[in-house]
Amino acid sequence: MRAQPPTRTDLRRQELLAELTTLFLREGFSVFSLAMLAERLHCSKTTLYLVAGSKEQIVVATVRHYFRTAAERIETLVAASDDPVRRLRGYLLGVSAELKPASEAFYADLTAFAPADAVYQENTVHAARRVRELVDEGVAAGVLRPAHAAFVGAAVTQVMTAIQRGDIAAATGLNHADAYRELTDLVLNGLGTGT
Repeated sequence: MRAQPPTRTDLRRQELLAELTTLFLREGFSVFSLAMLAERLHCSKTTLYLVAGSKEQIVVATVRHYFRTAAERIETLVAASDDPVRRLRGYLLGVSAELKPASEAFYADLTAFAPADAVYQENTVHAARRVRELVDEGVAAGVLRPAHAAFVGAAVTQVMTAIQRGDIAAATGLNHADAYRELTDLVLNGLGTGT
């Protein structure tokens, strides 16, 4: 059975999600009412309801869209190489690059709004699991120093969670993207690959 092509409504919803993502990453989301969002996106509130039924649901849908599309782009980078070291480096640097456009206002709003923060936490857990898989792959191929992949994964999870909570920024002054870049260096150097 062939998938149905997207409808105009589907396409418009995707357009809105992309525009909302750009806006929220730049300015955060707590300052906006539905009327303000409609004005900024040059559409009606009814059109915004194509995304979700309330401002809170629109925020969650947009945050979920941001992390889903970021994950897809990162996995495309990973899939472009057969070399386990490049795949691991590509994954971690891809996370850093995807987080780079997000402003401090966006991160503050994520932390303050539990449903959006939960989406970030889900993605952090997924990212940590993915790093563990990529470490396993590199160790099995003999290109990474034999390491206890579950330990590396658990340690990476702790650091990623600390980045997500803002603990790393508070302790170091590093933003989320730069913290992931430092984590990349730490993991790759720790596993004997260098950067």
